[in-house]
Amino acid sequence: MSHSTRIDDIQPFHVMALLARAKELEAQGKDIIHMEIGEPDFPTPQPVVDAGIKAIREGDVHYTPALGLPGLREAIATFYKTRYDENVTSSQVVITPGASGALMLALGAIMQEGDEVLLADPGYPCNRNFVRFLSGTACSIPVDASSGFQLTLKHLQDNWTDKTRVVMVASPSNPTGTLLEKTELIKMAQYVKENDAYLIVDEIYHGLIYEQEVYTALSVDKNIIVINSFSKYFNMTGWRLGWMVAPEKLVSLMDKLSQNIFLAAPTPAQYAALAAFNPETIAILESHKEQFKKRRDFLLPALKKLGFRIEIEPQGAFYIYANCEKFTQDSYQFAYDLLEEIGVAITPGKDFGDNHANNYVRIAYTTSIGRLEEGVKRLKQYLINR
Repeated sequence: MSHSTRIDDIQPFHVMALLARAKELEAQGKDIIHMEIGEPDFPTPQPVVDAGIKAIREGDVHYTPALGLPGLREAIATFYKTRYDENVTSSQVVITPGASGALMLALGAIMQEGDEVLLADPGYPCNRNFVRFLSGTACSIPVDASSGFQLTLKHLQDNWTDKTRVVMVASPSNPTGTLLEKTELIKMAQYVKENDAYLIVDEIYHGLIYEQEVYTALSVDKNIIVINSFSKYFNMTGWRLGWMVAPEKLVSLMDKLSQNIFLAAPTPAQYAALAAFNPETIAILESHKEQFKKRRDFLLPALKKLGFRIEIEPQGAFYIYANCEKFTQDSYQFAYDLLEEIGVAITPGKDFGDNHANNYVRIAYTTSIGRLEEGVKRLKQYLINR
């Protein structure tokens, strides 16, 4: 019996195979330094855990409305006012099973079969796969350090067709950790609006911006669809909880889609997330952010000293996108060699697109400085002996 042909066009997440191999080696007793995973190593803050446990003990485990707990939607709206001084109504907020659930709902609500979606290459790989799953065309646009590995107005103008329906950007981005300049976002938002299309901005790493002034894309245009998550800044990856702020005209469509695709986000996770915005929790998260910054400030110069070329320094998230062509013309094989020979796990550029992917690796600073120091030490010895 045959299978869906669209699956043939959807690429696997290569880092997951690499992670599986790393786990095999660990089971054999080998010490692995994990610099491949896009997941904070910090535990979920205790107030959030306590709120989740309380909900389960009290029997708050039944379905919620498809758009999410009203109290959580309201808390997120308040968060935008508190953090960004931006007015968002709770009726614009959609709670989803992770940010991936939000992306699925957003694209499902606005895309027609055959529509084109413009994305940056390199970029988060699942975005283009979602587009293909919904029978659209992902148009990956090569970007480089000259634009901060971000799309610009010129990229849109040069690649726009009468089938372009959506533009997807991320700030901070995965894998580069770079930000969209506000002036550029304003120009892109205006262009997208003039062409009767939608702009989706992924802000899931938003709490992890280190020096620059932080703004949400909602301050640029209320018609922008903003995706966020409790996974990264809030240290809740396994709770599978995200959210989206969307124009109200789309929310009823997303409500209908959510009911049919996954009904609702996990109920205990939603109750837990009610505690995510408490001052006590935010203080914990801000201390984690400072540790991420210290790790970045250690790892950047250390990698440069080893000979990796860092073409633009990350302003947020917890990744460094490093050019490794001094050492290899095949970053995929390079990543596997490092794992097998010295127990250092990093992610090959292949996961993020086709734009000179063999020349790049993504290195995550999602482990302690002590472990990062050991990783650098092993890398140094490996590169000397090659």
